[in-house]
Amino acid sequence: MPRYEFRCRACGTTFEVSRPMRASSEPAACPQGHDDTVKLLSTVAVTGRGGGAAAPAAPAGGGGCCGGGGCC
Repeated sequence: MPRYEFRCRACGTTFEVSRPMRASSEPAACPQGHDDTVKLLSTVAVTGRGGGAAAPAAPAGGGGCCGGGGCC
């Protein structure tokens, strides 16, 4: 079940709520009992089963005019 992060405007507490996607936009009360909360935009982390080795980083620089692309 997806988890959604909320922040209370009254006390500043950040908390998570697990609920079905169809209920994602419903309001959530803060654990302190306040009703003035806002749903935060969360990022999604996707991990694979590749054994934990990270892919090599792309080389820096290059591309674009005067950035190593040979157009100058």
